[in-house]
Amino acid sequence: MSKPIRVLIADDHAIVRQGLRQILSDTADLTVAGEAENGVQAVQLVRSGEWDVVLMDVSMPDRNGIDALKIIKKEFPRLPVLILSMYPEEQYAIRALKAGAAGYLTKQSAPELLVTAIRQVASGKKYVSPSLAEELANAIGEDSERPPHEKLSDREYQTLCMIASGKTPTEIAEALNLSVKTVSVYRARLLEKMNLRNNAELTHYGLKHGLAE
Repeated sequence: MSKPIRVLIADDHAIVRQGLRQILSDTADLTVAGEAENGVQAVQLVRSGEWDVVLMDVSMPDRNGIDALKIIKKEFPRLPVLILSMYPEEQYAIRALKAGAAGYLTKQSAPELLVTAIRQVASGKKYVSPSLAEELANAIGEDSERPPHEKLSDREYQTLCMIASGKTPTEIAEALNLSVKTVSVYRARLLEKMNLRNNAELTHYGLKHGLAE
């Protein structure tokens, strides 16, 4: 019998990690070999252990999932990272795949879909849902056709989503582990790139495009 697929779970909610462990423990060919509660810990565990798949949340303290993903892919390009997030696909999926993710699943997905996705990325393939595949096909179109928020950097995009959700600069700074001054710089940049004047216009744009968290 072949060895089970060794999965590292990175999620800041203990109850989510426990639920994932339960789902995977019911599957003979998968085993949860480690857990991380933030991005920094996830990177440390990847460096110190042997893994077949990393299952990672987007929103985590100390280092978010996209940042941790970029570090892992730079150091371990062959290690598949499957993003499992509460955010809908249209918010983060394309960014995650561009950053090197092997696939993207929402936490609303059925357990059997999660198992299928883990097996698929462990075999060296990508996992995308049919709706995401369609979105990716549309994203291949001309740059000029893309909405303004897709041209933002990851940090600018995260700042946009949080402002649209009504978070203060201090709250955003804490969530992204940045200074308030740096958050202000990202805000100024994204307003300029998107040709918006203030937070009210930015919030309206975010709500219109379903970007509020």
